[in-house]
Amino acid sequence: MAESIADIRARAPALVAAAFDWWRDAGVDCAFVDDPQNWLAEAHARDQAEKGGARPAPARKAPETPAAAEIPRIGGPRDQWPATLAEFPSWWLSEPSLAPAGLPRVPPAGPVQADLMVLVAMPEEDDSEALLSGRSGRLLDAMLAAMGLSRSQVYIAAALPARIAAPDWARLAGTGMGAILAHHVTLAAPRRMLVFGRSGISTLMGNDSPNNAANLDSFNHDGGRVPAASAHDLEAMLARPALKAGIWSRWLEWTTDGD
Repeated sequence: MAESIADIRARAPALVAAAFDWWRDAGVDCAFVDDPQNWLAEAHARDQAEKGGARPAPARKAPETPAAAEIPRIGGPRDQWPATLAEFPSWWLSEPSLAPAGLPRVPPAGPVQADLMVLVAMPEEDDSEALLSGRSGRLLDAMLAAMGLSRSQVYIAAALPARIAAPDWARLAGTGMGAILAHHVTLAAPRRMLVFGRSGISTLMGNDSPNNAANLDSFNHDGGRVPAASAHDLEAMLARPALKAGIWSRWLEWTTDGD
C-alpha cells in the first residue's frame, strides 16, 4: 500500500537522521566545498581584537644565500702578462697563481719563431732545470734527429709550469690557463707544433672532447693559426714504440707538402 504524503512527512526527520548516520559511519562527517577557505581568519580576528587591534609583527625574511665567491683568474690581469717571449720565462716562474706554492717550476726554452714548438702537459717527474731532461727527453732528441732538427732549433714548453698530481683541466681552462697557453703560443710564434699528451692539453686548447685531439691539424691562438699535430705522451711512446708511427706520418705530411 502506497504511503501517503502525510506519512512521508511524518517519517522525514528519521530518514534524514538515518542518512546522516550512514555517511558518518562511512567516515564523512564534514561538508566539503571546492572554494578555498581561510579557516584561521576567525581565530586571527579574535586574537587581534584581544590585543587591542595591534598589528602583527612582520614576518622575518629568510637570510639571503650569499653569492658564490668569484674564482680569481689565473695569471692576473691580462695587461700584466708578458709582452714578449723573452719576458715570459721569468713571469712563468714567479706568477703565484700559475701553480700551487712549493712546487718546483721548469721554464720553457728555445728561440722565437722556431721551426717547431714541442708542447707537453707539464714537466716530467725527473725534470729539474730544463724540460724533458730525462728519459722522455732522450726519446724526443732521437725523434728530432730523425726529423733533421736539434734542440737549439726547437721551442720546448709545457702547458703547466709545475708537475701537478691529477690536475683539474676543465677548471684550469675555465679560470684562464687556456688563454695563457694561447698567449704563450702567440709570443713563441712557431712554424709548427707537436703536442704530446692529449687529454689535458686538448681541454686547454678548447677541444670539446679529448678524442678530438687525435685529429688536431691546427691551433688557433691570439695571433692567428699554427699547424699542429697531437700524439700520445712521450712516456706512453717509451712503453709502446709503435705509437711513434702516427706522429712520424704527420711529420712526413708536413715536409712533403712543404708547409
